[in-house]
Amino acid sequence: MSASRDEKTGKWTVQCYYENWKGEKKHKKKRGFATKKEALEWEREFLKSTSANMEMMLGAFVDVYFQDKAGELKERTIKNKQYMIEAHVLPYFANKRMNEITPSDIIQWQNEMRAKGYSQTYLRMVQNQITALFTHACNIYNLGNNPCKKVKKMGKADADKLNFWAKAEYDSFIRGIDKESRYFVIFEILFWTGCREGEMLALTKSDIDFENNQISITKTYYRTERRDIITTPKTEQSIRVIDIPEFLKKEIEAYVNRCYGLPDNERLFPIVAEAVQHKLKRECAKSGVKQIRVHDLRHSHVAYLINQGVQPLIIKERLGHRDIKITLNTYGHLYPNQQKKVADMLNATRNENAPAD
Repeated sequence: MSASRDEKTGKWTVQCYYENWKGEKKHKKKRGFATKKEALEWEREFLKSTSANMEMMLGAFVDVYFQDKAGELKERTIKNKQYMIEAHVLPYFANKRMNEITPSDIIQWQNEMRAKGYSQTYLRMVQNQITALFTHACNIYNLGNNPCKKVKKMGKADADKLNFWAKAEYDSFIRGIDKESRYFVIFEILFWTGCREGEMLALTKSDIDFENNQISITKTYYRTERRDIITTPKTEQSIRVIDIPEFLKKEIEAYVNRCYGLPDNERLFPIVAEAVQHKLKRECAKSGVKQIRVHDLRHSHVAYLINQGVQPLIIKERLGHRDIKITLNTYGHLYPNQQKKVADMLNATRNENAPAD
């Protein structure tokens, strides 16, 4: 251990040597501590994290977790997970040792989270983050007990009620938008294909098969830290081909023709997600239809398909869901109850086969 004080700033610096996972000797230096005690405490926790000793604080293990997951998770996923952990997990558990956190601690944390009034789906997402930490600690670093396993998960994986437009509401909304504007085509694609906002914003001219009336979903777009990011879609199953109606093909084609000289590999809609969200909000107010999110247009597409009698497996493929369970868990309640139809069918069959009097 070695801690030294900078005479000019009055801050403390600590430096130490450790062995990484390859067995290589490494040097670590950290500046800016207010006291020598803080510097040495940081060093103790850092050395524990290099060997992932489960006596380490959860706050230090979070760094280990994200180092391990760096090659597995997408940048955007890591940012989202980091935000939820920093906002909702670290304030409670940062200075608690991994092997000392109990199921009772998790229950008390859950109760405090519930009291904050978050939605059931958000509570489940936060729960998933702390569960992932302890699962990783048990699977990879031999933590003896996972306190999350002994406690019922808080929140719900799916919303109790989906927010969406019926077709009549969408018709009222889209009538107010200039048919030659990019936003008209954007909202038409979102409503009539059910694709995700990022998938739509990543579309290029080469993704549209005008001859066969199809859109290929192979990538997604988002912007972070003033950078435009194009990456693979949410899951492997999200890579798909969506058949589109003739009228939508013509609308996209007319838009592309207005974008004279647009290269095949450039985005059709070179804007950010916030622009689409703001436009949706403004046009909802103008048209008088209820406010929904951009993602709710995906729900609206599904609700329309269900109303037209489209079966769940087809919807799964169209949306690019990883598993039919996701489709059924999310949208199953929108399907009309078929019990009476089954009873009528059985009754008709019974009457057909009944012996004559």
